Amino acid sequence: MRDPKLDRDALAFVEGELADCLTRLNRGIEKESLRVTEDGYLSTKPHPKQWGSALTNEYITTDYSEALPELITPVSNDRLKPRQWLHDIHQFIYQHMDDEILWIGSMPCILTKEDDVPLANYGTSNVGMMKHIYRRGLGYRYGRYMQVIAGVHYNFSLPEDFWPKYQQFKKDSGSLKDFISNQYLGLIRNYLRYCWLLPYLFGASPAICRSFTKGKGGSLLEDHGDGSLYGQYATSLRMSDLGYQNNAQSKFSIRHNDLDEYVGELERAIRTKDEFYEELGVKVDGEYRQLNANLLQIENEYYAKIRPKRVIHSGERPTQALKRGGVQYVEVRSLDLNPFDPLGISQSQIDFLDVFLLFCLLQESCNQSDRENAENDENFRRTVYYGRKPDLGLLRFNRAIPLKEAALAIFEEMRPVAVLLDKSNQTKAYTQALGEAIEMANDTEKTLSGQFLNNMLAYGKGYYGYTMDLSKKTRQHFLSEHISPEVEALFEREAAQSIEKQKQIEESDSLSFEEYLKQYFA
Repeated sequence: MRDPKLDRDALAFVEGELADCLTRLNRGIEKESLRVTEDGYLSTKPHPKQWGSALTNEYITTDYSEALPELITPVSNDRLKPRQWLHDIHQFIYQHMDDEILWIGSMPCILTKEDDVPLANYGTSNVGMMKHIYRRGLGYRYGRYMQVIAGVHYNFSLPEDFWPKYQQFKKDSGSLKDFISNQYLGLIRNYLRYCWLLPYLFGASPAICRSFTKGKGGSLLEDHGDGSLYGQYATSLRMSDLGYQNNAQSKFSIRHNDLDEYVGELERAIRTKDEFYEELGVKVDGEYRQLNANLLQIENEYYAKIRPKRVIHSGERPTQALKRGGVQYVEVRSLDLNPFDPLGISQSQIDFLDVFLLFCLLQESCNQSDRENAENDENFRRTVYYGRKPDLGLLRFNRAIPLKEAALAIFEEMRPVAVLLDKSNQTKAYTQALGEAIEMANDTEKTLSGQFLNNMLAYGKGYYGYTMDLSKKTRQHFLSEHISPEVEALFEREAAQSIEKQKQIEESDSLSFEEYLKQYFA
């Protein structure tokens, strides 16, 4: 971790020349939630037909499992619109979900056997089968339990007209495409230096169901005595080694110093054989177990805390899209579901993320080294397991610094960015969101994980009982609201059109699946 240092000259330039752009930040949200039965078991029902096709619906798809819907908001430059979209999608799906419930926690409950986790089904087209087999491969590689963890992804970018003037200010004479990519990569490097803040503030998975661990956890977690395990100071077990993990990723090193280097390393990973994955087999008894036996089947298998992204064309791989057009936006992937907000993410969290990401952009960002990456990873690990521990120290150039001191120093550097966003948007929301974060730094009980664990222990029903009752209250919240005819008609129309689109894709396939895969990876 490095000392945060906002570029005041850059801030002043943006305030003077580009303040209007700060009213048009682009945002989008992808929110996952498990469908569970009334007694808390994973749903075995298929993706509801009333929701449309998971392959082609713009708003409602699935992540790993048929029981793991993913709600997608359109990109909007209106600060409040993403949550409004998320609200409307929730309203619609709850009208067409029978007696099931969306589980409000990031960590699942209750799990039985691995094979009881149903893989997402996208139909018989080549692209649909590829998505399905990719998920089958994840199950063989890491187990299906890991794949039913849920979270929120936050997509963020500056408007296009921000960049030409900012390039002039930076005295950069290269191509605009390369300049934009380099600026986003600089944002990402700074994000990785300070992203331990997000599980500290917004981690909300300090407890898990024993059924998830399969004997893992050991001395890291305490037994609540009712099938629940928890970390006394944990913030986000979802982001710990108990949650997302990929040991094979230690065999390659992803840095964000240069786009060609980043793309090249990912390309190498999707073309390098792995002995263990070869032993699993690719096609066994006529059935695909995985897409290939490489370190990564596809780029999305790389579990990252943040990703540089570009909207892809049909049949295009993510790395090809980045090579074609450069970085278009960043995807933040370190957010647990907020169990205290019906939508899984509050407006205050969104406002904080805007401040944080703009702060990461408006400061110098030196290149990453392996040593610094290891230090950043260690700080993140300490925070997800022990973030609320009073004497927890984080590493800064191999020396320990108290987490609270480090957080408050970053927030102080962020303050001018929050003030600028408030001024540009004629609001006080950004400084209020920063103020709430400062309160959490000063009092760990105010963090989402602190609130969740204290409430759960006081409730007396363990992780399952507390989370289930919160989930039922959230369902009732949406079912008690009146859905407008316009909203219902919009999503019904998209559902019907998506089913027709899937049918057209399936009918238009002309290649065998083997030929399709060969062409895709060519």
